[in-house]
Amino acid sequence: MLRYQAGEVRAFDQLLERYKRPLFQFIYRSVGSQAAAEDVLQDTFMRVIRMNQSYQQQAKFSTWLYTIARNLCVDFARRGKHRNHASLDAPMGGDDASTLLDRQAAPGGGQDALLGDAEFSAALQRLLAQLPQDQREVFVMRELQDLSFKEIADITGSSENTAKTACATRSKNCAVGWPNS
Repeated sequence: MLRYQAGEVRAFDQLLERYKRPLFQFIYRSVGSQAAAEDVLQDTFMRVIRMNQSYQQQAKFSTWLYTIARNLCVDFARRGKHRNHASLDAPMGGDDASTLLDRQAAPGGGQDALLGDAEFSAALQRLLAQLPQDQREVFVMRELQDLSFKEIADITGSSENTAKTACATRSKNCAVGWPNS
């Protein structure tokens, strides 16, 4: 980012390549729609371009970038319809009569293997949509983006304990199948 601030335009291409995919995944898990995620991702990088001179190396670039993306996701959620959240013990629908609380992690493979599975990704997206926004974003940042609680706190503008509490509440209220981190 410092090279981009200094006028090296190719440095932006490197930032884009490095952060585009993980940032898209973070945004997609927040907004729940591929088209909306693409729009928010584009808006995020447009803000990086417009605000490049305001970046200061006080924290990691990724923290600054994820903060921009998070704020745009929050704006998107505010503009969207208010959703009624299904009960965690309500049947999930379809042929599956199990509830969210009944769900278990798939055996073997680990998180990376599960995220590559389209069926799992669709189920995860449905489950994430049922979480309140603050719990969803902490879950995504912690479990899927592998950010530390300090980084999450910096991005969300909250304390580390607040981030940990949101994560603990998430694991208590929704057994998605990941162990607590």
